Amino acid sequence: MPGTEYFETPQGRRLAYVKTDGTGPTIVFLAGLKSDMEGTKAVHLEAWAKARGQAMLRFDYSGHGQSSGTFEEGAIGDWHEDTLAIVEAMTDGPLVIVGSSMGGWQALLLARALPDRLQGLVTIAAAPDFTEDGYWANFTDDQKAALDRDGQVELPSDYMDPYVVTKRMIENGRDHLVLRSPLPLPFPVRCMQGTADEAVRTETAVQLLDHADSPDMRLTLVKGADHRFSEPDNLAMIEAAILDVMG
Repeated sequence: MPGTEYFETPQGRRLAYVKTDGTGPTIVFLAGLKSDMEGTKAVHLEAWAKARGQAMLRFDYSGHGQSSGTFEEGAIGDWHEDTLAIVEAMTDGPLVIVGSSMGGWQALLLARALPDRLQGLVTIAAAPDFTEDGYWANFTDDQKAALDRDGQVELPSDYMDPYVVTKRMIENGRDHLVLRSPLPLPFPVRCMQGTADEAVRTETAVQLLDHADSPDMRLTLVKGADHRFSEPDNLAMIEAAILDVMG
């Protein structure tokens, strides 16, 4: 398997990545919040792509995995800059983007930036606009006051250690919302959502389906699947979705 390499973005952030050479379209995996390119889905898809002779790129956003920076310094816009920079530098031709959780939001931002390069889009428990609709909408008055006073609040999580949400993450997230304005996705889109997901609600998946403008967009609800969506049958569904959007 190819080894980890490093790429410096125009903003000076050093991103760890693994690129598998092969035929196109290139699969690009976008991981979730505080996840990285060594996750089950990313590694599985790389092995699958390599067996097919298909090109693939997986990487760590700044403040994640082996890349530079700390998570607390980052925000949605930074990770969008990371994604756009490394995709433009490391890939050519058509792309199939696979975005998991926060990576689903990043995939939608990338689709807005590079609509002509996307051949298809696959999302897994996509979490668009979660800084506003998940964090801010559910903050108590005390948490909002603490955010304003201290510049951050700490939140517990079922999927990771307690983590810090900064005032900058909330405010920067507002500059990158995708469910408040037209969202053209002029290519096949396949969305998957587990009904037992406690991090992203099924209603979010339905809202994205209703809001986006795509000629061929489908949402699959998987009874009992959780947020990780990494069981063998889940991984097989992701493979099938990639083949589907490739036509």
